[in-house]
Amino acid sequence: MSNNTPLITKEFLKDKIKSRPIDSNKGTFGNLLAICGSYGMAGAAMMAAMGALRSGVGLMRLAIPESIYPIAAVRLPECVFHPIKTTDKTFSQSNCTELLKLCETASAVVLGCGMGWNFFTSSVTERIVESCAVPMVIDADGLNCVSEHIDILNSAKAPVIITPHPGEMARLTKTTIEEVQSNRIECACNFAKKYNVITVLKGAGTVVASPTGEHRVNTTGNPGMSTGGSGDILAGIAGSLLAQGYSPFDAACLGVFVHGLAGDITAKQQGMISMLPTDTLRNIGKAFFFITDQ
Repeated sequence: MSNNTPLITKEFLKDKIKSRPIDSNKGTFGNLLAICGSYGMAGAAMMAAMGALRSGVGLMRLAIPESIYPIAAVRLPECVFHPIKTTDKTFSQSNCTELLKLCETASAVVLGCGMGWNFFTSSVTERIVESCAVPMVIDADGLNCVSEHIDILNSAKAPVIITPHPGEMARLTKTTIEEVQSNRIECACNFAKKYNVITVLKGAGTVVASPTGEHRVNTTGNPGMSTGGSGDILAGIAGSLLAQGYSPFDAACLGVFVHGLAGDITAKQQGMISMLPTDTLRNIGKAFFFITDQ
């Protein structure tokens, strides 16, 4: 990274934070639908939802397999749930019509966290990506499913943010992790342009790249965040910001900065070794305060 690389900083973001009008209501701040989770992966769906809620979305809706609904419902009283009847504890083609109907009333969608990667979820992912008419964040298993038919991204009807870690990016680009890491900015920018998506290449110095060539490198975050579940929270934060009306590029930049800063605050409180992804949730508000000088 050169000295001229554009960075994601407090100064860059400060004037982008949207105000919350005195006469606002929950409808003012968007309606986010997360299509996430599978049997054994309830936590991923819940962390995505909690990340979104802590980032100011007006209404958080969670479409999850019926098998994990009881677990999630106990932990997330703030969510509206859509328990989906499934045949094999993951979403399948038979659920597509119902899921797409739910998308119609959303301001934005988060797709993929803990969803599972198999023939059935791949079919669901393809249908949603090519048919959903609202902005979307694709993460985790959603990206793995997309990697099998990568050109589907060019068929999306609305803006898409993808949030791969280096391993997922290697799978998407049919290359190796070493090649991805050797030139992270170029890799993210090339992918963003080729597939017309906002690309968030996670890692030390997360890169956010747009199809127009605009890109920035994040300045927050630490190794204590290298734990399963961190990415689910980030997907929820970015989805929340999309639902609130932020542009896809701003939602991605603000999302990674806030997420990383919340992690930095957590690391100072309890150390990088012991911190958990859910610990960072408590500090998302402090991160927003920092940006707005409150």
